[in-house]
Amino acid sequence: MANQYLLAVDAGTGSVRAVLFDLEGNQLECVQEEWEHSEDPRWPGSMDFDWVHNWELASGCIRGVLEKSKIDPKEIAAVSTTCMREGILLYDKGGNEIWACANVDARSDDEVGQLIQMNPELEKELYLESGQAYALGALPRILWVKNKMPEIYEKTATIGMFNDWLIYKMTGVMALEPSNGSTTGIFDLQKRDWDPEIARKCGLRDDIFPQVHECGTKAAEVNAKGAAETGLAVGTPVIVGGGDCQLGCIGVGVVEPNEAAVFGGSFWQYEFNTANGKTDPGCRVRVNCHAVPGVWQFEALAFKPGLVMRWFRDGFCQMEKKISSETGEDPYNLMNKEAEKIPAGCYGMMCTFSDVMNFTSWKHAAPTFTNFELDPEKFSRYTFYRAILENTAMITKGHLDLVKEATGNMPSEIIFAGGASKSPLWCQILSDVLGLPVKVPVVKEATALGAAILAGYGVGIYDNISEAAKKCVKWDKTFTPNMENHAVYEEMYPVWRKVYKTQLALADEKCTKNMWIAPGL
Repeated sequence: MANQYLLAVDAGTGSVRAVLFDLEGNQLECVQEEWEHSEDPRWPGSMDFDWVHNWELASGCIRGVLEKSKIDPKEIAAVSTTCMREGILLYDKGGNEIWACANVDARSDDEVGQLIQMNPELEKELYLESGQAYALGALPRILWVKNKMPEIYEKTATIGMFNDWLIYKMTGVMALEPSNGSTTGIFDLQKRDWDPEIARKCGLRDDIFPQVHECGTKAAEVNAKGAAETGLAVGTPVIVGGGDCQLGCIGVGVVEPNEAAVFGGSFWQYEFNTANGKTDPGCRVRVNCHAVPGVWQFEALAFKPGLVMRWFRDGFCQMEKKISSETGEDPYNLMNKEAEKIPAGCYGMMCTFSDVMNFTSWKHAAPTFTNFELDPEKFSRYTFYRAILENTAMITKGHLDLVKEATGNMPSEIIFAGGASKSPLWCQILSDVLGLPVKVPVVKEATALGAAILAGYGVGIYDNISEAAKKCVKWDKTFTPNMENHAVYEEMYPVWRKVYKTQLALADEKCTKNMWIAPGL
């Protein structure tokens, strides 16, 4: 029986899914389950991960996709995994999970303060080696466990991430890898491996770090327990995967140095590939290992653009939602049709939500719309809606400039994927603001495809990750910049930066409330 399928298991922030592909990268079936990460009422800002219930959901998705596709499990050539980054699990010496938190867990304010008090220069020193700050890394969280749950800390034998947890549940083998492992802040970027000295500098144990396996290598095979719980065949090869953004980049063909992608969803990530693990001397932007061996990525994050859109839709677009319920047309499409009629620059109106990234002093002003007039013809809800789209594109421009300052390089085009890339208007605005072509792939949700490509590479179906990615990615549309609109945005951008700086000062003075602020600031 020929091995003709590849399976990706993807543990995202809001859901887990199993996705079946053929060997050409075509998605055949997908089974998805939503999950939630609840706050422990004792610890404000906490985001607990329920490994028992969540494995039931994940294994159910795998069984579901086998059932739905009606294939023989023995026809699956290989499985690989991907996940939200930053989430961590702790295991005891028997290999049992004993503590876990999801990606933007923010319970460790006290511990960030403790680290800063211990050595105010330590964060920058660690950033230059690891590419990470305290804001999203594992260091303050492990210190939190040490301070608040010492009995768990004492029992801890191993730390892992969610993609290697999925592999562990299927095979009984722990296979941590550099793309997600590097987001802990306990990695030497150049070596693509743990640096226990970083843990020691933070007063933490240095004996809990498992062996690192490079992305795309074979971790193990599905064991009897994994097969019983998932429906997969015993002996199915399981290949080391990676973090969601890095595998998303493989899934859209962003695999070589100087290539770039923007992923637009609840958060927006700008990913720029480099040929080395050098970091930003200004410590403003994150640097991770790519899931392609020998490639690294500068990453700049915009907070909550997709959530801002959802808020605006639900708070102000009841009419579009009503029409949508009657006609089946997406309310965002209805909004886009009207927002297209608004000229670039929204008659001078602008808004502030997420700021351009500053990794070691990461905070956002209060949400604000400003510079509108009391003219309902010009300043309707469609103008406000378009301003949100333009605002996110402005942040992305800031991120391109930031990474150019750090690396000296700028991409010649942007690959745009994720839910936001389904909006032609947003694609065009992004192209106009950046002054660059914006290419949109057919597969908008590219992370699972990236995992499937790694799975195929790991068992020799594909000789080369880069070539496989280029072969599997199919293009939907290319948007080219309207240079008249680009000129409007070029004039608007420095004004927007000044407006944002002023709004941030108001939040610093506690006149307004930050939309988000990193722990300890």
